[in-house]
Amino acid sequence: MQNKREIYGLLFRASAETLMEVARDPKRLGAEIGFFSVLHTWNQKLQAHPHVHCVVPAGGLAPHHLRWIDSQQKFFLPVDVLKEVFRGKFVDGLRTLHAEHKLGFHGTLAVLQNPKAFAAWLRPLFRSPWVVYAKRPFRGAPHALRYLGQYTHRVAISNHRLVSLADGRVTFRWRDSAHHNKKRLRTLPVNEFLQRFLLHVLPPGFVRIRYFGWMAHRRRGASLPLCLQLLAPSGRFLEAEPAEKPAGAPRPLWICPQCGGPMVLIKRLSPVELRWRSPPFLAGLRP
Repeated sequence: MQNKREIYGLLFRASAETLMEVARDPKRLGAEIGFFSVLHTWNQKLQAHPHVHCVVPAGGLAPHHLRWIDSQQKFFLPVDVLKEVFRGKFVDGLRTLHAEHKLGFHGTLAVLQNPKAFAAWLRPLFRSPWVVYAKRPFRGAPHALRYLGQYTHRVAISNHRLVSLADGRVTFRWRDSAHHNKKRLRTLPVNEFLQRFLLHVLPPGFVRIRYFGWMAHRRRGASLPLCLQLLAPSGRFLEAEPAEKPAGAPRPLWICPQCGGPMVLIKRLSPVELRWRSPPFLAGLRP
């Protein structure tokens, strides 16, 4: 919490370098990959839980850039290798930041300004298990775009999870992943709720979506057309387009996240109408 900009930046660098290094290894994928990463700092209970989500195509460019290399069917990169490399890079990055005097320590952490105390604090990190989670692939490009369009720009909690505000306490829903994602309710005093929410305000100007490898801004102008060219003979990058789509049919601007159907604009409310319009009554609660 005292070094958000430095630590979040290190989290991006360490995770990206880990993926690219392991992917380049001829014993693994043996390819140059491209991907983007999204920083999230919260868990379902709004507690501090910094982590990055990396969205990676299932393959990459061969070192000579003359062919596309597919990942194996069962897995992309070995998770056990990823977490060891990631741990090493992150801890080494902490050492570097401390040696360059880029970390500030205040209050009870002031003792860590001493290099020996900081080194002693780092040592146990190698005894703890570090977590890298590899998720199953998306079901084609349209599904990925629909999912990411809602996912990348989320804040710590969305409105639909807020249940009530009464007697100075906020109640919200959260998903208990330790018990099969069971939906539960959590009630907090307003001050504690606001404190948890504000934990996730990023430093000014901090970029929370970053691109790496051949997706990096300075490279993708040349690398993306090359990837499409190498994938063209297989037709895989077009496989998710519906064959029956009529030519010239307009694409809907908004898609319902529940049913996948197009959302239709009924009416636009003026600022005055938005201010005075009361919320809709729930069924059975109309006075």
